[in-house]
Amino acid sequence: MADVEKIKRLRTLSGAGFKDCSLALEESGGDIDKSVEILRVKGISKASKKMSRLANEGVIVISEDNQSSSIIEINCETDFVAKNEDFINFAKELSKLNNNVASDRDQLLISKMENNKTVNENLLALISKIGEKITIGRAKTLKSTNCKIFKYHHTVIKDNVSKLGVLVSLNTKDETGEIKNFGKQLSMHIAASNPLAMDINGIDKEILKKEEELIFEEIKNTGKPDEILKKISLGKVQKFKEENSLLNQQWVMEPKKKVKDILKELKISNLEITEFSRIKIGE
Repeated sequence: MADVEKIKRLRTLSGAGFKDCSLALEESGGDIDKSVEILRVKGISKASKKMSRLANEGVIVISEDNQSSSIIEINCETDFVAKNEDFINFAKELSKLNNNVASDRDQLLISKMENNKTVNENLLALISKIGEKITIGRAKTLKSTNCKIFKYHHTVIKDNVSKLGVLVSLNTKDETGEIKNFGKQLSMHIAASNPLAMDINGIDKEILKKEEELIFEEIKNTGKPDEILKKISLGKVQKFKEENSLLNQQWVMEPKKKVKDILKELKISNLEITEFSRIKIGE
């Protein structure tokens, strides 16, 4: 087999670049199997060096079947790579596997991909081939048992691949156009309003503590009596809770009403928002 043909064969097998394949063949004395192993070892070494860099770009992918819907974030360093065909294909296949394992990260990393290699092995190979840090970020799976799940993509790159994705589930069996329209609008509302929790009591205590500290710093030098400062602080904290809990947020489509008001107006028995997930690249 001519050297160029061996390089082509090795590139097909490993996914590595022309120069790396040429050097590996030279090191192995032309043995393709040994060259694959050399590239694998070097790929892991290169990947390790890249993992200290920042990966603030990437894509959000949503996959679904009859039992569940899942959203996952795959990060890279540049928007150019986020639009790379190999990167997107990896992300789409990874998303399907993530839905299969219900967003269990440990199970995901050892899951076999179409080439019969694990996710972790393919991830390392992709890092070596593309030359950027690539990481698997946040992920969430929503079960569709007795629920309707709605999705929304913002800044779509391709198919179910975007820069911002939302999943939200409603515990209803209602199949009317009204509920479908509400589900679509609700997912858009979540994308725009970025709620931290379903209701006030669900907001993370650490986030509230930090907000209280920031509010105190903001008002402490106003010269007002402590009693007044306390009332101002409590009012601002309450406003923060309402603005960041989904049910208490102003409905984007009709700001004079809250999300919970719209739910009541639908007059659908036992209708509830059960859970949601919103993931945006860079946040």
